Amino acid sequence: MTHPLFYHVSMGGSKQMAENEDRKKNEEPKSEERQEKREEVKEFGQIELNNNRANHRISLLTIIGEIEGHDCLPATTKTTKYEHVLPKLAEIEDNQDTEGILLLLNTVGGDVESGLAIAELVASISKPTVSLVLGGSHSIGIPLAVSTDYSFIVPSGTMVIHPVRLNGTVIGAQPTYDYFKQMQDRILKFIASHSRAKEERLEQMMMNTGMLTKDLGTILVGEEAVEEGLIDAVGGIDAAFLKLHEMINRDKAG
Repeated sequence: MTHPLFYHVSMGGSKQMAENEDRKKNEEPKSEERQEKREEVKEFGQIELNNNRANHRISLLTIIGEIEGHDCLPATTKTTKYEHVLPKLAEIEDNQDTEGILLLLNTVGGDVESGLAIAELVASISKPTVSLVLGGSHSIGIPLAVSTDYSFIVPSGTMVIHPVRLNGTVIGAQPTYDYFKQMQDRILKFIASHSRAKEERLEQMMMNTGMLTKDLGTILVGEEAVEEGLIDAVGGIDAAFLKLHEMINRDKAG
């Protein structure tokens, strides 16, 4: 005959074991999800944010280091690969659950074609988009910064606008310079059409000889980028999130 006390303890132990098993089963998917998020941040600098007070699903993308073109850069160089960013942007546009994009920028620039490709895709996203320039968004990083619906720059953030450069052998013939001019015009037109800056003023800053000792161009710091019409406002991550949540709510309201 089973002693009542032993029976009670055994039943209590079994119940506890069952609860532990259920808890473990519930925690496993969460643990896997956290691991996937860590891998996504590590590999691509991307993460889905869906644990906020507004209950909005936001995709966070980063543009860092140098924007890689059709040639692979050295392993020691931090890069943003357009073949990672373009499919992600397409997925965001097609995903009905994603409600907005926050783009964080700290880039020295890079390949013009790749940078413009990303900028054009961001600009064509139908969902609310906000960018935040942190350390800097130089060269082809400027079209990326202005490609969103609203843009911020931190007070110490910088933007360098300068003429197009080309690495490697350059043939000193008129068609080469015509090609450079055409590429510059494409960049200037994009910036002017997605910001308050005027094309003529942008070209003046691009060809400025009085600021950079070894190059042409202009450096804009924080508030100066806002005054020139490139960026909408000075602010940090809090302001960027606040604006994005506001735009998502407005988008939902129709």
